[in-house]
Amino acid sequence: MPKASAASASASRSVGGYRRTARRGADLAAAGIVPEERIAEIEKVAARYAMALTPAVLDLIEPVDPADPIARQYVPSARELESSPGESIDPIGDESHSPVKGVVHRYPDRVLLTPILHCPVYCRFCFRRERVGGDVATLTEAELSAALDYVRQHEQIWEVIVTGGDPLMLPPERLRKIVRALDEISHVAVIRFHSRVPVSDPQRVSTKLVAALQAKKAVWAAIHCNHPRELAPAAEAACRRLADAGIPLLGQTVLLKGINDDVAVMESLLRAMVRNRIKPYYLHHLDLAPGTGHFRTGITEGRAIMRRLRGRVSGLCQPSYVLDIPGGYGKVPIGPDYLRDDGTVEDWQGACHPYPPRG
Repeated sequence: MPKASAASASASRSVGGYRRTARRGADLAAAGIVPEERIAEIEKVAARYAMALTPAVLDLIEPVDPADPIARQYVPSARELESSPGESIDPIGDESHSPVKGVVHRYPDRVLLTPILHCPVYCRFCFRRERVGGDVATLTEAELSAALDYVRQHEQIWEVIVTGGDPLMLPPERLRKIVRALDEISHVAVIRFHSRVPVSDPQRVSTKLVAALQAKKAVWAAIHCNHPRELAPAAEAACRRLADAGIPLLGQTVLLKGINDDVAVMESLLRAMVRNRIKPYYLHHLDLAPGTGHFRTGITEGRAIMRRLRGRVSGLCQPSYVLDIPGGYGKVPIGPDYLRDDGTVEDWQGACHPYPPRG
């Protein structure tokens, strides 16, 4: 079934004096983002993988630039219908670790809770692109209750990561109920939200939404951002509202060919994050989701970027470069190693120095 069929309220950046989310190729053409001859191509892709671009994202796009890094993240391309070797509809093995609907329990001490599979925008490289944006994408009350019961029944669960989709798409009152329920589970110490909303739909980060995230326990928010231009003034203000409320912010970035696989762009992004009180957490090597091959760099290129960043930005700006092992075996760090087999250690400029024998 087409994933984008729920998008009956089509829109554009500025059509008829109002602003709505673009969900069709014609919307993007009307907004001046793509030429009309691309409408059919975009519609074909959007029938397979959900499409949505908020006014905030549309405003960031430079239509005159065919390689615009914001447009490439969100505007469908026919290349998404091309498969590459090794790609999978469940590239990180969520299904094999889902004991009840809405829960992924891959590591002993933490679980993912996915109460919603809708997003304000749909990234063209999303590893859950087969699941997000469908007609049935929100847990029912009974399903959410069962998911929370699973957390209650497993005392080894120390952290609950609320993700999706995008959990900040939920109404504040529903968010409040989830936070309150998790807050009351004695063995849960940390509640972490993963969201693209602060950069893609910043007006949604309202006073009510921020208040809904408050808890007695530690609440963290991981912000997905891939390019420095995404941290526009409205996004910075949204992040500031979260940080000012005492919610520590982490940064998650996906390494994307032609978007941020350049050390200067990555440096600018990481500095912008830290300037906005977002600690860079993970730089993800792109997962093997269908139709994402044109975004994928090699691990060698990713390591080279990390190596060059080492001397260019402070430790506050350094994320962990990680790979999710296909099949559900978890994340592993894949960054460069500076300790050599000959007993020397390499500095950030590439020079090697002796070090006492390892014990």
